[in-house]
Amino acid sequence: MTDGDYDYLIKLLALGDSGVGKTTFLYRYTDNKFNPKFITTVGIDFREKRVVYSNSGPNGTAGKNFKVHLQLWDTAGQERFRSLTTAFFRDAMGFLLMFDLTSQQSFLNVRNWMSQLQANAYCENPDIVLIGNKADLSDQREVQEKQAKELADKYGIPYFETSAATGSDVDKAVVTLLDLIMKRMEQCVQKTAPESANGGGSGKLEAVQPQEKKCAC
Repeated sequence: MTDGDYDYLIKLLALGDSGVGKTTFLYRYTDNKFNPKFITTVGIDFREKRVVYSNSGPNGTAGKNFKVHLQLWDTAGQERFRSLTTAFFRDAMGFLLMFDLTSQQSFLNVRNWMSQLQANAYCENPDIVLIGNKADLSDQREVQEKQAKELADKYGIPYFETSAATGSDVDKAVVTLLDLIMKRMEQCVQKTAPESANGGGSGKLEAVQPQEKKCAC
């Protein structure tokens, strides 16, 4: 793979308690397959996917298409790997914060994960999507949609209920996070552009390398 194959390299991090379905979620997103066998992630693993992102021009007109190379990092949820996984927080541009709809404890622990994110991410207000996974197991549900939405509203982040088994809203959750990231990047570029720059619609942004992606929040 060469740098010319894509316009942006964007790193997303999936995090949450062990067993909430981070690995199967990412596998569903990248390969559109479901592996029912539970395999505990040891430390850090990642998957990749190429997507085309379309931005909006002035007054809602069609903008340009950008080729985006996504690196989706899968973190271990166990406490013994916490120091390792938090080391990756600062390098990620967006976060898929996941809990298990059939586990009230995993939902309660979302607050702990948010605290760690706010302490270790690239800024105090990073781009996050809250995900309640295993929506297909409705007969085992312990967390109600209203509870989760209220928590998401408290943090000012989007909320989705997904199923890695059926694929329900998996793509939508990731696309929403990517949209937040791309808009933040565009705002950063506009903010740092020289005042003498020409106005108008959004032009093509420069390709962002991992070490150059942070912006003032």
